[in-house]
Amino acid sequence: MKINSLAVFCGSKPGNNPIYIKHAEQTGLLLAQKKIRLIYGGGSVGIMGVIAGSVMNNGGEVRGVIPKMLVDREHQLDNITELTVVDDMHMRKRRLYDLCDAALILPGGFGTMDELFEILTWNQLFIHNKPIFLLNSEGFYDHLIMHIRHLEKEQFLYEKIEESLIIIKNPDEMTDYLD
Repeated sequence: MKINSLAVFCGSKPGNNPIYIKHAEQTGLLLAQKKIRLIYGGGSVGIMGVIAGSVMNNGGEVRGVIPKMLVDREHQLDNITELTVVDDMHMRKRRLYDLCDAALILPGGFGTMDELFEILTWNQLFIHNKPIFLLNSEGFYDHLIMHIRHLEKEQFLYEKIEESLIIIKNPDEMTDYLD
């Protein structure tokens, strides 16, 4: 499968480890170099603002989707290729999924977890079948991965974690999948 557009789900805050920002910048550069369109939440703050800025600063294409209620809170990023304002979070997620060929999860909070588990569930239910990358920056997702393995061990999952998620430790590990 050729990946022309990648949805990125990540924090609207920067977190406290500088590696999160560094990985967002590296991912943005990689997407721009590979001419892969970034599909993201449309905000200018946190990790999501960093990755969008990196893609744009390196000559790439960025499409944002932001709900009306977050325009002021997440300070929509105006200098991107295209920005769509939708009515609510459900429409935002649906539009992000519809526009992408694959998804990448960077560090983030409740919203990022919601987006990760929804896209995993949609794959499980055959609503779509898109590759999902989990960027485990310096072990950020180690506990979550352990819990997902526990779900697997307790037979609550329909497939092995390796069939659901492509777990990577740094953005460069995506290169083989993007070519």
